[in-house]
Formats: sequence, structure tokens, C-alpha cells
Amino acid sequence: MALILGIYDRLVTAISHVDQKFVGHLRSRNWKAAANHIDLRFLLALGGGILVGIALLGTAMNYLLLHQRQFTFAAFFGLIAGSSVLVGRMVSRWSLLEVLLLLAGGVFALWLVRLPALTHPPESLWYVFVCGVIGICAMILPGISGAFLLLILGKYEDITGIIKDTLKLHITMDNVVTVAVFAAGCAIGLISFSKFLRWLLGRHEPQTMAVLCGFMIGSLYKLWPFQRDLSPEADEFKHKTFEHLMPADIAVDARLWLTLGIGIGAALLVLVLDRLTHTSDQVPPLAAEEPESDRQ
Repeated sequence: MALILGIYDRLVTAISHVDQKFVGHLRSRNWKAAANHIDLRFLLALGGGILVGIALLGTAMNYLLLHQRQFTFAAFFGLIAGSSVLVGRMVSRWSLLEVLLLLAGGVFALWLVRLPALTHPPESLWYVFVCGVIGICAMILPGISGAFLLLILGKYEDITGIIKDTLKLHITMDNVVTVAVFAAGCAIGLISFSKFLRWLLGRHEPQTMAVLCGFMIGSLYKLWPFQRDLSPEADEFKHKTFEHLMPADIAVDARLWLTLGIGIGAALLVLVLDRLTHTSDQVPPLAAEEPESDRQ
């Protein structure tokens, strides 16, 4: 969405400016220079929008995953499929190397999402921390959704469940600790990965985008909407087990057509938004480092 809406370059640049220069401004109590260096007004506006979105949609997403899984996964499937097309367009050249990296990314993602450990992930805080690091890094990767990776890692329902409980003023110490550990992972991942990402896209942009495109395509297996619930007695999403249905096993009924409509509509939404903002016609924003004078 950051790419489609045209704020991707500004976002990654602002995050990557949490550096020694920023710390120097803080030490000298030059608050205005520090705020300008990291584009604080932009980050506050974006952060406020994210918090509002989490508050408004967290409970709804928790409900949809539990009670409307097929339609919810269809929407996710369409969004990721549409985004993979955009990421593929960002590859400036398709040589044999990029094709091989695309296939490698797809195979790796398919292997990853089928791991038994991700079906019933660990409950430990170290895993929550790792999910925070990975989820926030995905937020600044072109085309990859942090929520999508949390879903793959098996923690999306847990996080949205905590949001739902918090909005109902049901706050427990376990939830507070979980959120604190997750936030710590996000902070560390965000600051450390942004600089590496700028270097990676500046030096190896076509190869990076090819791998990301393959990863997105391969991980669509996780979001296949047509699944059979093998554990209807389990109340919590994280304790459920599902079996993928093959096309021949899918009943042709109104639910099928609605599922297809949601998936196609979600993919078209991504492509239409990209068309409206013309981001697909732009050179990937981090392909070159901007002059120091432009960062001030």
C-alpha cells in the first residue's frame, strides 16, 4: 500500500535516518533538527493512521478469521496476488538470474508455509519477539504485508485477539507483556533493517524484487481460501487445523462464486489503485541514494 499510495520512499528514508546524526541532535537538545532529520511530522501522521486502523479493524479481523475464514482468505489471496504483479513489474530486467531467483523465492515460501511448526507455532515470548522483527521488516519491503507474514507465522490471530480484548478494556498482564515484547521486536527490526534495505535495493534491486515476487507467489498456498476445518471443536483459531481442498473437491455453489468474486475484486483493487497513482510507471524509489542535501 505504501508503494501504491506513493509514500514508500519517504517512509523508508525517514526510518533509515534514525542514525548517529539523529542521536547527535538529541544529545545537543536540538529538537527541531532531530524532528526534521527523521521527518517526524510525516511519521506521526502515518503512525496515527496506523493506530486508528488497528483500533477499527483489529476486532473485525479477529471475527472474520474465526467465522468467515474462507471469504477473508479470498480477500488476502487477491491482495497478495495483485501485489505480486506490481512487484514483478518493478523488476527492471528479467534475465535468467532473475527468473531463477523468482523460482527460488517461490519454492522457499512454499516450503516455509507448509512447515508443521508454523501450523502450531511456539507460545514463547522469544517467538513473539521474532514475529515483531519479521512483521515490521515486511512492512518496509516492497509488496510484502506485515499482517500477511504474521498470518504465515501463526501470530496474526493472537495479536488481533489482544487488540480486541484491549478495546473491551479486558487488559491482562500476559497481554501487556506480549505487546511490549512484540513492540520491542518491531522497534529493533525497523531501525536495523531499513538501512540494509536501502543498500540492498540500491545495489541489487532487480534481484531483490525477483526474490520478493517469488516469495509472494509461493506463499499464496497459505491463503488458499478453500480449506476444510479438521478441528471444529477448537474455539481458538491458533488451535485449529485445516486441510486444503483440491479444485475437484470444491462444491459449486453461491459460496464458491462469492469467494471468487472477493478474490478477484481484491486483486483488481490493488491494480486500480496502482493505476490511479501511477506508481507502476516509476523507477523503484530506492534504486539510488539521494544527495545528502535532499535529506535535510
